[in-house]
Amino acid sequence: MRNKTDVSEFLAGLDHPLKAEIETVRAIILGSDPGITELVKWNAPSFFFKDDFATFNLRPMDAVQVIFHKGAKVRDNETTVADIADPSGLLRWLAKDRGVVTFTGMDDIRSKEAALADLVRQWIGHM
Repeated sequence: MRNKTDVSEFLAGLDHPLKAEIETVRAIILGSDPGITELVKWNAPSFFFKDDFATFNLRPMDAVQVIFHKGAKVRDNETTVADIADPSGLLRWLAKDRGVVTFTGMDDIRSKEAALADLVRQWIGHM
């Protein structure tokens, strides 16, 4: 079920003003580690490495958002991942195991591409 065709088909039918930006962020995430796979989950592209770790939030029409998480649900024994180095301030923490990255457009994505790839690699290191 985790294959790029499903996500590609989903995105082909997606009506979103920042579709090109979504595709660019998707490519950066997938290019961060060869072990990352994807599928459509929660009605959005979602990424997997040992467990679900990031999902697009497609509701905003004026920004691209990716929610970073450690699986579908918070576990009682969950530990923080706050030791992730984020010198660019890319990640806004929502809880001890969840954060959101927001991009305002293609220039914003391109200027933070390396920081996003680094964040993805750090995040999956905690999986």
